[in-house]
Amino acid sequence: MVRIVHAFVVRQLENDFGHGLDHAEKVAVDAGALILVEFPQNGYGRPMNIEECLRIAQIAGLLHDIKRKERHHASAGARYARSVLAAFGFVPETIEDVSQAIRNHEAFQNPSEINTVEGRFVSDCLYDADKFRWGPDNFQNTLWDMLIHLDPPMDEFLKRYPAGMDLIAKIKNTFRTETGKRFGPEFIDIGMAIGEKLYRFLLSEYPPVTSQSTR
Repeated sequence: MVRIVHAFVVRQLENDFGHGLDHAEKVAVDAGALILVEFPQNGYGRPMNIEECLRIAQIAGLLHDIKRKERHHASAGARYARSVLAAFGFVPETIEDVSQAIRNHEAFQNPSEINTVEGRFVSDCLYDADKFRWGPDNFQNTLWDMLIHLDPPMDEFLKRYPAGMDLIAKIKNTFRTETGKRFGPEFIDIGMAIGEKLYRFLLSEYPPVTSQSTR
């Protein structure tokens, strides 16, 4: 069933705006890896089916940004995922867990209450897998894809750059799984180091234009 969803995402997900197929696949892989690492001592209160959690996490990872260009994309993506998975014949429990995980993956938003232990586990792993991408990936892939799509003036891009860096730094304290809390901040620091060097280079190549008064 994961392959079916992947084939659907390949056809439907637009490969621009920095959150295309490559991003979705990486998030799906890392969400699954977090399930496997966190599962032996998950701390969620009762035994769970690891194969089912792995499958749900990977499906959620593939679909999480399917509505990335829409306002409130996490909520829009959750609603869309429900209809897609229902059409593919997934059971209601899986549909609910995937949908809730997608709804809760957006940064700086209070996560909605999730009813099942498996749902909370998958949701936390999806969130952290997505936020791992705010590290080196941000400056190797995502930023450039977004620039190609938006094509902003360089002076406007550089003016907004420091605020973007501040936003990325705030992600360090939002990781939800124990593995995410252990490794996530380091990923962010590596990305920030790349971003700072890149910013200095761009400033040297495109120095700010200063207005001079004339008489």
